[in-house]
Amino acid sequence: MGVQRKKFLVQELEIGMFVANLDRPWHETPFPIQGFYIRNQQEIDQLIRCCRHVFVDVAEVRQKPETTAGAAKPQASGKSKEERVVKLPAVRIRNPHHYETTRTLKRELKDVEPLLDDVEQALDRLSESITRGDQRPDVEAVESVARSMVDSVARNPDALLWLSRVQSRDNYTYRHSLNLSIWALLLGRQLGLAPDVLHKLSMGAILAHVGKAKLPASLRISESHMSAGQWQEYIKYPELGAGIVEASGLPRVVANVVRYHRERHNASGFAQGVSGEEIPVLAKIVGLVDYYESMIEPRDTSGQLTPAQAVSQLFERRNSLFQEDLVDQFIQAVGVYPTGTIVELSTRELGVVISHTPKRRLWPSVLVLTDQSHTPLKNGHIVDLAKAQEEGGDLKVANCKPLGYGGIDASRYEVTGAGSRWSWRHLMSG
Repeated sequence: MGVQRKKFLVQELEIGMFVANLDRPWHETPFPIQGFYIRNQQEIDQLIRCCRHVFVDVAEVRQKPETTAGAAKPQASGKSKEERVVKLPAVRIRNPHHYETTRTLKRELKDVEPLLDDVEQALDRLSESITRGDQRPDVEAVESVARSMVDSVARNPDALLWLSRVQSRDNYTYRHSLNLSIWALLLGRQLGLAPDVLHKLSMGAILAHVGKAKLPASLRISESHMSAGQWQEYIKYPELGAGIVEASGLPRVVANVVRYHRERHNASGFAQGVSGEEIPVLAKIVGLVDYYESMIEPRDTSGQLTPAQAVSQLFERRNSLFQEDLVDQFIQAVGVYPTGTIVELSTRELGVVISHTPKRRLWPSVLVLTDQSHTPLKNGHIVDLAKAQEEGGDLKVANCKPLGYGGIDASRYEVTGAGSRWSWRHLMSG
């Protein structure tokens, strides 16, 4: 039976309904994503304040969340611990730091591009140190690259994310660690964490999975494919990683990021099963972005989600797996379509998101790379969807695509001039 979309007065709404559309543009409401399940009376009250009526998919059935690399393994029987709701006051940052974008994307890309190789070399150096059995693992290079990443994200939040999303790397562990650090820094920047705290957050994110180096090679598989015995061995990795970090002499706060990043807001995580305020804030941040990254770039690509789908999954898990305000702040920081996301416009052209405006989450700036038949353009061009909407146009994102869709390689283009054109030189020389 197909989904039937029906119109409801907001006073008729009930918890559990799937709101597919509103009677006004989404960006005029407090809801960060388009389409969501009503989880509580507070969301109904928000809809009542914003709208007169909404459209509900009446046949939409909420599925039990599947295990991802960011979630605890489901229980064999009984109600899943993931469903338990825990509400806490919003995280409050004392004297939040205000960050301004001080460099253009073009300039920051040029300066920061070598950093990706530096991160890989730093992780290789650490891995060799662990393999040798050094009593004090070598983390000097990790400390250095983490500080460079903080400096870059402080100057321009889009450059590192763009590079990490468009430049392919074969080493999954390296790519995952790099991306975790970038996502974490973007959320930390949004929250107003001070630069020295961002540095500790970055190191914790880079090192979050370092404990896996002490696990058998047989466990380097997707979590969903593990047997019960393998799982029990696998969930030791956060504590193993924390031990490596402590032995290296890094601050305890970094070790605690590694130790607690797989714990969940409602105690459904591992290995200690703590919840809520028992989980350090920086570990909560890394846990959230680890979950998100594992959905958009999983080890097993058969379960890959688009960024928009992953944001929807996070939104559904507010106050269960993750603290509500951190989810909302993350969506504000990266948008529904983060920098580097492949999208199809309403014109059927394909492009890559290069930036977004927090208050206009559904209308990013897009580097258009193909025509309506998906044939690559000789010269890409940038369209600002938010500006197009303000001018009365109807150009918008029609679909969000998974990383690598259609063989699109945005890394072959480079910014030229004032950023209004993108060159074909890299594509022709490939």
